[in-house]
Amino acid sequence: MGFFLKLVLTGLGWSFGGPLGAIIGYAIGSLFSGNRPKVIREEVTGTFGNTEEKRDFNVTLLVLSAAVMKADGNVKRSELDYVKRFFLQNFGQERAESYIKMLREILAKDYDIHEVSQQVGRYMDYASRLQLLHYLFGIANADKAVSAEELRVINTISDYMGVTGSDFSSVKAMFIKETDSAYKILGVEPSATDEEVKKAYREMAKKNHPDLVSNLGEEVRQAAEKKFQEVNAAYETIKKQRGL
Repeated sequence: MGFFLKLVLTGLGWSFGGPLGAIIGYAIGSLFSGNRPKVIREEVTGTFGNTEEKRDFNVTLLVLSAAVMKADGNVKRSELDYVKRFFLQNFGQERAESYIKMLREILAKDYDIHEVSQQVGRYMDYASRLQLLHYLFGIANADKAVSAEELRVINTISDYMGVTGSDFSSVKAMFIKETDSAYKILGVEPSATDEEVKKAYREMAKKNHPDLVSNLGEEVRQAAEKKFQEVNAAYETIKKQRGL
């Protein structure tokens, strides 16, 4: 990444460098080459948010989404359409179009998802990483089916981001339904006692509360509400089954 792009990224608060910084620099350079740093900063700030935390989260989402889309080695037009609708639903028309432009540039870039995911795990708080994971499953499930390749890539991202196995299984169970999905969402076995179920619910509700990602913007907080509702629904299902 050249001095010019480093200047732009630093001005935006993206000073973390590393593989993620290189990917972002490549995408910004491809989209906005020839513009002055101030123009680029204004354009990117309007697209990805007005705080460093929002920009970090939203651009990281783009990079990881690209990895999931390329999971089977072939990015389909239908997948781009799915992701565009996903961004449209969560971020609005104007920002969705800008996201897709940057996503196309990132899709053309080869990068090590292990290194990127490790970097995310180092600088991003845990609640935000869980929300990223939820977004990735949402994108993979946009066609109502998470492929084995997509699941493998998301699992790899989750591992290298430092998300625990039980939390990965919890988010996975929200999208891939099985007979014991309610228990997996709470992170307990069907053999757990009533008290263990109640304790697991309290811990999972606390861990997934939307307020934990309110610093990332209202659109992210609203998306986190869905995850929180899944936790509550799982608990209600178990209570009904057990007559609690």
